[in-house]
Amino acid sequence: MSAAPQPAPRIREAPLTYRLGRRLTEYARLMRLDRPVGTWLLLWPALWALWIAGAGRPHPQVLGIFVLGVVVMRAAGCVINDFADRNIDPFVQRTRDRPLAARRVSPREALVLSVLLLLAALYLVTRLDPLTVKLACIGALFTASYPLFKRFFPLPQLWLGLSFGGWSVLMAFSAQTGALPRVAWVLYIAAVMWAAVYDTIYAMVDREDDLKIGVKSSAILFADMDRLLIGAMQLIMVFALVLAGRDMQFGRWYFAGTAAAALLFLWQQWLIRRREPGGCLRAFLNNQYVGIVVFAGILLQYVYSP
Repeated sequence: MSAAPQPAPRIREAPLTYRLGRRLTEYARLMRLDRPVGTWLLLWPALWALWIAGAGRPHPQVLGIFVLGVVVMRAAGCVINDFADRNIDPFVQRTRDRPLAARRVSPREALVLSVLLLLAALYLVTRLDPLTVKLACIGALFTASYPLFKRFFPLPQLWLGLSFGGWSVLMAFSAQTGALPRVAWVLYIAAVMWAAVYDTIYAMVDREDDLKIGVKSSAILFADMDRLLIGAMQLIMVFALVLAGRDMQFGRWYFAGTAAAALLFLWQQWLIRRREPGGCLRAFLNNQYVGIVVFAGILLQYVYSP
């Protein structure tokens, strides 16, 4: 007689807590919570504006709302961007392992997550005054449109600056003062130019892949004049910071911070001199220190020269 068939080995399912943890980890990666540099780059201009608009003493509630709002909106922007690029990212070396590109998160999950994040941002902004709410709605439309602009607009990095990178400056002045004075617009220009600078440098990392798949970027448009035009935008940003300082009658502490930012820009030019992806990435990451030194100058100006 033949032996009785043995039952197939039972595959033990991973515990629910483990599977839930893995899912939450993928969502966190989709929101770039594991890469906070982008959040800091968006937060610094808001902090510059809050301190200046609040004369060195921003309202604690407004400060808290802006910090949380930047974190939430940056996360929402990343999810929306990855959803729009879910069929492009697999062909780019730097982005092919993103959760949507690697199919570890479904498009439906990404849409639900983006809606939840936008609702959280909406709740936060409704704690502020009507003018700031209106500005936030306009900024949200700009942010949502950014991924589409990469398909046809040759300067999507500039659009990023106009919308995501600098819009918080205008909102900060509105929330603190209820108005948009001249210095708010000058600081907005500085933030726009800065976002265009660091995102163009970031685009230099992906230039070869972007050329193959047809994605637009300022790094592609600028071609071999990229360093020169990045330098021009860096100069405009520094000049705008100087104008803002003169408008506020700031002194040596503020201008020391601005001078430090200019020196960091020179270092970035050195890093991108050969246009190597590694050097360009280092230059991009160096921009977080630009935000720090400008903020330090503003902070020290109010501490030592009230």
